[in-house]
Amino acid sequence: MLFDTHLHLIYPDKLSYPWLSSVEELNRPSTLEDYKKKASRLGIGASLHMEVDVAEHQIRDETALLRKLMSEPNSLIRGVISACRPESEEFPLFLDWAMENEDIVRGFRRVLHVVPDGLSQSKLFRENVKRLSDTRFTFDICALSRQLRLVIELVDFCPEVVFVLDHCGVPDIKSGELTNWSIQIRELAKRKNVTAKISGLIAYGNPETWSIEDIRPYFEETVAAFGHQRVIWGSDSPVCNLGGGLETWVSATHVLTNSWSRAHRDSLFWSNAAELWKLDVNF
Repeated sequence: MLFDTHLHLIYPDKLSYPWLSSVEELNRPSTLEDYKKKASRLGIGASLHMEVDVAEHQIRDETALLRKLMSEPNSLIRGVISACRPESEEFPLFLDWAMENEDIVRGFRRVLHVVPDGLSQSKLFRENVKRLSDTRFTFDICALSRQLRLVIELVDFCPEVVFVLDHCGVPDIKSGELTNWSIQIRELAKRKNVTAKISGLIAYGNPETWSIEDIRPYFEETVAAFGHQRVIWGSDSPVCNLGGGLETWVSATHVLTNSWSRAHRDSLFWSNAAELWKLDVNF
């Protein structure tokens, strides 16, 4: 069974997603019902919802919508990773709101590759992320391979914060560049407060021609750097549709781990994530 730590749901009739207007393939509804049909056939038994960069004034509304979806029978959703704005003076108040909703909010994310590089280097941004020290909240980092140096600087400023690196650090699989990305991944993995999320890889290859051998080096290097106890799995649905879809990514995951022990597969598939977020998931 799989615990999907990176599920996006899109409800354009309820929320605004400004960025989707430039991504035609994703600019459409992606509902819980659609996901559940596939998940039940693929062995996905639980999920965390990952924020979808809604309009800033609707960040809390997105969580409210997910609360309703979580209350549905067999919803699969065990919590949410909320969007946030650490660059804002209002972040402490936002954190107070999240603490009042700890039953659903498990962590936060601010996508770094859609903002200037200097944002994560500002004192306000770093101090606000540091406020997550000694809380139960994690901080997901979504950054391009070229930004991993900035990620390392942020992690070093916040050594008591639990970070999750999304999508293996977004390697440039399409170009085949491996060396520079690997150097930074190995350096980041030295920070024990960082867990790597194995997700998104099939969206970074050539959508028409990628093969399992194209993504294997990035998959295996991430696991080698972080170890089997600091990797978790995510679908990145529906963004994974850019590289073949949820079924393709689940199949690729099983192919890439078919030589692993049962214990190591369980660690990636679900148990590391359950431990990270202290969730009652036992497959």
